[in-house]
Amino acid sequence: MAKLTKKQKEALGKYDATKAYSLSEAAGILKEISYTKFDASVDIDVRLGVDPRKADQMVRGVVALPHGTGKEVRVLVLCTPDREADAKAAGADYVGLDEYIQKIEQGWTDVDVIITMPTVMAKVGKLGRILGPRGLMPNPKSGTVTLEVGKAVREVKAGKIDFKVDKSGIIHASVGKVSFSPEKLAENAQEVINTLMKLKPSSAKGTYVRTVYLSSTMSPSVNIDRGTVAGI
Repeated sequence: MAKLTKKQKEALGKYDATKAYSLSEAAGILKEISYTKFDASVDIDVRLGVDPRKADQMVRGVVALPHGTGKEVRVLVLCTPDREADAKAAGADYVGLDEYIQKIEQGWTDVDVIITMPTVMAKVGKLGRILGPRGLMPNPKSGTVTLEVGKAVREVKAGKIDFKVDKSGIIHASVGKVSFSPEKLAENAQEVINTLMKLKPSSAKGTYVRTVYLSSTMSPSVNIDRGTVAGI
């Protein structure tokens, strides 16, 4: 068993790890037990009662966080020349097509989100082996394959995120930064849960939302009392 550091011991002494808290209480605790010198990210982890191996239980969606993620999102738009001005005006960090496809083929992936158009997916599709493992492949379901590239850029920059259940049945999503107020973190987390509830597969049996945890970078996780979460 790994030995706890001094800071980890201090963190565990500030709350009861065996107790479940409300979203707002957990968010407040995270601000107390986060010791990183940088503004750490806060994540929500939700274990779902689904079988990701079954196509009809693959939970995937997008959510617009009311208070954003708190981090600068680098966006690449792969589009035809007639849409470049719209993408740039919306705040895209990189805009183009063939030159960026070539850069990606050579190993460049220094972006957080890639947005493209249905009409150029034939070109973008061949990048799947590079972008797929990095979670960067554009997908219509996440709103990153669209003719309205400007709108998509603005939504991503404002705090729109996408998520997908992993092979263990868990959803991982960022809901802000430690510098956020507990209220803002709780509202962002609630919005993720609201979206998950709307995506509940009809074939999922038993308890849908099994556990909910909040954690920040390098901090212990805090268990959320599901009974205090609206909508579950």
